Order: sequence, then structure tokens, then C-alpha cells
Amino acid sequence: MIFSNPSGAPELACDQCGCRWFDRMTNTCYECGAAVTPENLAEIEAALAEFAARRAAAPPTDLPPASIPPSR
Repeated sequence: MIFSNPSGAPELACDQCGCRWFDRMTNTCYECGAAVTPENLAEIEAALAEFAARRAAAPPTDLPPASIPPSR
């Protein structure tokens, strides 16, 4: 299951219990022990690639305003 966190980035959640914590050594959910499937991994990879593409295409919004010299 994929959901968006408050910043809009995709996160993987367990299909069985909704937990967002996974043991990366065993690829299982910490809460219920469900396995992270290859389909889950493909889904999050695709969501992350889409998120990165959207961010790359969007104009930067957190940069300070450009310094404009005063007119004479």
C-alpha cells in the first residue's frame, strides 16, 4: 500500500496492517510480520520515480528571492 506523507512523498505501508515500519534485513513488517512482496517494491519504486520527476519539473519554491540591483 502506498500513501503520501505530509510533504507529498510516497511511503510504503504494510498491506496487512498498515504499519509503515519494515525490517530491511528480512523484508517483513515489524508489526505483523507480513512479507514485503516484489510487487510492493515495484510499486514504491514507481511512486518514488514519479515523485522525483514531479519535483524536478516543478519550479523551486524554497529559494530566496533573486537579488535585483536597484535601478538608477
